[in-house]
Amino acid sequence: MPFVQRRFHLEEEQLAFVWLMRTFGITQGEAQRIIDRGRLLCRGETLPDKSARISGEVEVVYFEPQSRGNAPIVTTPDFYLFDKPSGVLVHPKKMTTPYSMLDEVRFHGGQHANAVHRIDKETSGLLLASRHKESERFLKGAFERKAIQKSYRAWATGRIEEPFSVDAPIILNNDYGPTKHKVFIHREGKRAYTTFLPIQYDERLDATLLECIPHTGRTHQIRIHLFHVKHPILGDPIYGPSYEIAEAYLEERLSSEQRLKYTGASRLMLHAYSLDFHYKQHWKLYSPDDFSQAKTEIALPREREFNVTNGWKVESEKPDEVLS
Repeated sequence: MPFVQRRFHLEEEQLAFVWLMRTFGITQGEAQRIIDRGRLLCRGETLPDKSARISGEVEVVYFEPQSRGNAPIVTTPDFYLFDKPSGVLVHPKKMTTPYSMLDEVRFHGGQHANAVHRIDKETSGLLLASRHKESERFLKGAFERKAIQKSYRAWATGRIEEPFSVDAPIILNNDYGPTKHKVFIHREGKRAYTTFLPIQYDERLDATLLECIPHTGRTHQIRIHLFHVKHPILGDPIYGPSYEIAEAYLEERLSSEQRLKYTGASRLMLHAYSLDFHYKQHWKLYSPDDFSQAKTEIALPREREFNVTNGWKVESEKPDEVLS
């Protein structure tokens, strides 16, 4: 468990945030966040404010990274590049999250290393992490300014033979009653523009490997744009399946067999493939993974429930007792 609780005994009274800074080698802001989040207890009680003084028995809940062997694939004095597996969060969602990429970032880079952008849990591929605060500020700012160009690989349903672009605005969904989609295509949304380039078509799987280049950075942009043009990404449990399937996935009730049948793959077939940016020099970084080989995780057309016109569908209201 990355979050651990340790006990200390302080003989002399001192400022809480100063003690945290000295003990854990962190900044004043980081120490104050520990206090704000109630993770520093003195004699069993959380502190009333950041300027409190402490002595005697003290307990601290803090993040202690634990590596699972996912070492950086590129190391520079300023940043790391990781190849994130599908199914792993970038940051822990809660204190009980057993593992995230932040474990690897902090294990290899120390307390001040940090991921500088986000990738969906189910998306695999390149994750950039800063090694110090200066590079963190620069790289996060570069992502916000769209000064870092990204490309992805995706296995989408059906035959796609020509390059195409989707310029369709995206709006966040505020009502999960009728659908579990996180975003929608909507004229009142923010502009979203993506270019898609076909790489290869697999006739046996009736699936096309695409290069996906997002020119804007909206939530789920590639996923919703491919769903919009009726070529959803294989393995997508949100954009395409029925409400019941999406709900079962979100509630972690969808078995691996059901996932394969009702989404067409064992995972979301989307991979962060390249990053192109300038930081002290020009960097063009590529994933070492050959994502064309990931097609082994795709179900054959006869083994999945899909209709290109209507999207993913199920045979009954409770397919394979998925709602039990």
